[in-house]
Amino acid sequence: MSGRRRKRLAGLVARRILVFALLAMLLQVAQIFARYWLDDGELGYILIERETAAIAASIHRVAGALKIDPAAPVLHRYSGIVDEADEVGFVHDDADLADHLPPATFVRIATEDGQTVYSNCGEECQEHFLPSLDNTPDFWRRTIEPGKPLSVAGGRAFMIDGERVLIDVAVLHDPDDFLASILTGEMIDHMLVPMGLMLALTIGASILSISAALRPVSAAARAADAIDPRSPAPLAIDDAMPEEIAGFVEAINRLFARTAEMVTAQKVFSAAVAHEIRTPLAMLRLELDRITDPRARRAEADVERLSHILEQLTALARLDVVEEAAFIETDLADLAADVVSDMAPLVIDRGSTIAFEGNGPVTVKLVPSLIQNVVRNLIENSLKHTDRSVDIVVAVGEDGSLTVSDNGSGFAPCEAQGEFGRVKASGSLGLGLTIVERIAKLHGAALSIRSAPGEGCSVHFAFAHL
Repeated sequence: MSGRRRKRLAGLVARRILVFALLAMLLQVAQIFARYWLDDGELGYILIERETAAIAASIHRVAGALKIDPAAPVLHRYSGIVDEADEVGFVHDDADLADHLPPATFVRIATEDGQTVYSNCGEECQEHFLPSLDNTPDFWRRTIEPGKPLSVAGGRAFMIDGERVLIDVAVLHDPDDFLASILTGEMIDHMLVPMGLMLALTIGASILSISAALRPVSAAARAADAIDPRSPAPLAIDDAMPEEIAGFVEAINRLFARTAEMVTAQKVFSAAVAHEIRTPLAMLRLELDRITDPRARRAEADVERLSHILEQLTALARLDVVEEAAFIETDLADLAADVVSDMAPLVIDRGSTIAFEGNGPVTVKLVPSLIQNVVRNLIENSLKHTDRSVDIVVAVGEDGSLTVSDNGSGFAPCEAQGEFGRVKASGSLGLGLTIVERIAKLHGAALSIRSAPGEGCSVHFAFAHL
């Protein structure tokens, strides 16, 4: 997996839904704006309806009489003279009104029997409102002047505390920007609020649905990651899986089945190579041993190198078919000591020395034959890749570590990687070190190699100590 953090599918879908929803909302805003902007009659109707409802909400019965709340926010537009239906029931005279009237917003609140609850107009009431309070309709509206800014008049009847109240308003040239308020209110009520709720529910439902749909995929990914290709068990297909995901899981099962067949074929190939090639090589050695010609000795050396390469290639192939049952709890110190004991005659015969260092049993879960092969390969490498005697030390630490070090020629760390392993400066394949790396990976052991020309080599394994 790359270091870059990948985006979650649910987040991608949610962001796309949000982008398209915002685009839809912009289009809806344009549609609503165009609809109301081009319909002055509808704008006037909404203005009268909203304004009279706001005024009606500020009227209450106090001491048996209907009065308007002087602190009501709506009154800031109608802040002229207030006649609160006093006992004489008349409106203040025109001289008093002249100092207080707003320039172009008028209101008249009256009961059905003609009592004035509130008014900020004199002659304007007669000019813009219905001439008589008798038999007034429940709603009326008329256009004072067409076009914009709005100039309309109208009224509504309300039942307040069991009494019918008539509220008339007139707006001339929209001094309080009623139009902007109407458009904003309509967009909020009919677009922003419902679409916002729908958007939140849609995104939430999408995230939950996608997360639920992908949960089997995540479970299948975890199960696939834990599958051992040497003995793969098919991934379970949940009945709740969507059809597309179930098909994906079935494809993974078929892939692992083919992988198991390839592993089996490789196991058969490795066994065949080990059996079929070793026998002819052994017979060839016997025949060459009977020949006294010096060229036979060179041929024997070539056969020995060929046999060694074939053994390493076979060992490398077998690493892919190691079964889980082959891993057993083993005393690493005892295993390494046995290999040192077996290899000591060969090392001494080459004029070198070998020593084992350890402080008692160290139990590790491993494949004994493979670790023996590791130690043997490293000791052989120490002997082969040097032109002088070498001192070899095999050490097992109490923490489950295994170290094979020498003071030989060492090697440069810049050796190129070839198709089958390291290609050494001499041009030969360094399969021994490749096998060591594969065995370390198979055991989950941390492998570190320290070497430099003329300074020897140290190979360190860190196993999981039980």
